[in-house]
Amino acid sequence: MYVPPAFREDDPAALAAMMRETRLPSLVTATAEGLMATPLPLILVEDEGPHGTLYGHVAKANPQWKLPPIGPAMVIFQGPEAYVSPSWYAAKAAHHKVVPTWNYVAVHAYGTAEFFDDADRLLDVVTRLTQRHEAGRAAPWAVSDAPPDFVRAHMRGIVGLRLEITRIDGKRKLSQNRDQADREGVATGLAASTEPADQALGRLIPL
Repeated sequence: MYVPPAFREDDPAALAAMMRETRLPSLVTATAEGLMATPLPLILVEDEGPHGTLYGHVAKANPQWKLPPIGPAMVIFQGPEAYVSPSWYAAKAAHHKVVPTWNYVAVHAYGTAEFFDDADRLLDVVTRLTQRHEAGRAAPWAVSDAPPDFVRAHMRGIVGLRLEITRIDGKRKLSQNRDQADREGVATGLAASTEPADQALGRLIPL
């Protein structure tokens, strides 16, 4: 990912937050049969490895885990994104030398993808994933709510994933290269949008 200095995010806490907020990142691997990608929910264990370690699972029928990867795997965490109209810039009224762009938040994490089928490790990953996404519900569902033999039967259809992050690129393209008046115009324009994603990104514009 191309990351100009103005948009680079290096703070470990910010990077971890950006990854946690992405509910469905994509695992990408290069293989002898070409690039392969799978969208899947992941857990970030921040204190395991220099940049944290990701855990998840894929379907056993998914060929991605069976094909030896060429080089490291990449996980794409795509955060809020939105089109930015040049009409929002104060500079438009001054000289009209403005063009459209796209603002977004993204993290690319790299590491070796390790797959496993150990039943206890799989159960731990499935349990933690469930707890993460059920948290906050009035009546959260737990893996232990289902019969143990039913759970074991379903786990035979998945393969666990572990990816220790060895390199990470973070990018927050939020009009930091524009002056204060232009940033205010972008924030106002995004806030007025009917798209929730636009509004979410608008709240991130530095003012």
